[in-house]
Amino acid sequence: MSERIQALHALRAFEVASRYGSFTRAAQELALTQGAVSHHIKTLEALFGCDLFERRGPKLRLTEHGRLLAQELKVGFKIIENACALLRQDRYGLRLKAASTLTVRWLLRAVDSFKRADDSCSVQLSSVWMDIDTVDFYSEPYDCAILLGNGRFAADVESVKLFDEWLIPVCHPDYLSDAAPPLSVLRECEFLHPSSDRRDWRRWLARVDAPDISIDQGQVFDTLDQGISAAQQGLGISVVDLVLASADLDAGRLTTPFRQAVSTGDGYYMTWLKASPKAKQMAKLRDFLIAQVPPLALKDITYLYG
Repeated sequence: MSERIQALHALRAFEVASRYGSFTRAAQELALTQGAVSHHIKTLEALFGCDLFERRGPKLRLTEHGRLLAQELKVGFKIIENACALLRQDRYGLRLKAASTLTVRWLLRAVDSFKRADDSCSVQLSSVWMDIDTVDFYSEPYDCAILLGNGRFAADVESVKLFDEWLIPVCHPDYLSDAAPPLSVLRECEFLHPSSDRRDWRRWLARVDAPDISIDQGQVFDTLDQGISAAQQGLGISVVDLVLASADLDAGRLTTPFRQAVSTGDGYYMTWLKASPKAKQMAKLRDFLIAQVPPLALKDITYLYG
C-alpha cells in the first residue's frame, strides 16, 4: 500500500510538471522542493522504462510517452477532484466563468434571475477579462464556462450554443446628423475599436463590401463594453454584438446608423466537461439562459452571413 501511495504522489508531481513545463512551478504548487519533484519523475521513468521529459537546459518538453501519460492523468485527477467536490458544502452549486463584457451586458442579470427562479442550484459567477475566450477545466476552478468561439471544442467538452454573434456599428443618436448616412461617411468618423487587433471593424467592413475604408485610426479598447461606453458618450462609432447592446439600443442610448448586421460565424457557447458530476444543474442553467436571450427585434435590419 505504501508503494502505491508513493506512486500516486509521483504521478501527481508529473501531471503538474507536465502542465507547467517546469519542475520549479510544480514544486511551488505542491509545496515540495524542486529536488523532490525531480526524484518523483525519475522514479516514474524507472518504473515505466522510458523518458517522460526531454531536458534541454532549463526547458522541459514532454516526450511522446510523457504526452500520452499526461493526457490521461489530466482526466484521471479531474475525476478524483470532482468526486471529492461532491462531499464539500455546496455540492449542487456551479462555478461559472465568463468574459467581463458578456457578464456586464447580459449574463449578470440572467444569472440573478436564475437564482431567484431556482434556489436548488447556486451559481458563483466569475467575470474574467479574456482577449481570446478560453478555459482549462483541469487547472481552473470552474464547472462551466461561457465562451465566444466557433463551436469546435475538445472531445471531452460538452457545448451548447446560447446565441450567435452579430456585429453592427453603433453610436450616440446625435453623433451623425444623417439618419441614413452612406458608408463613405465612416472616413470622417472616429473609430472605436473593442479589441487591439481591430478585428470586429475589419470583419464588418469586409462583409458590407467596404474594405477600402481605413481602420488604422481611432481609439483602441480592451473590451466591447468599453467601446459601447465610449459610443454612448458620443466619442465615436463602435461595432458591437447585437445581443450585448440590445438594452442600450432599446433604451435609445445607442443607435444603428448602418442597417447591416454581419454574422461572424462565432457564437456564445456554454461549455462543461462531459464527465462532470453536475449534469442536472448544468442542464437547468443551460435551459434557463437560452430562454433569457433577447430577440433580435430591430426593424429594417439586413442580416448578412459571413
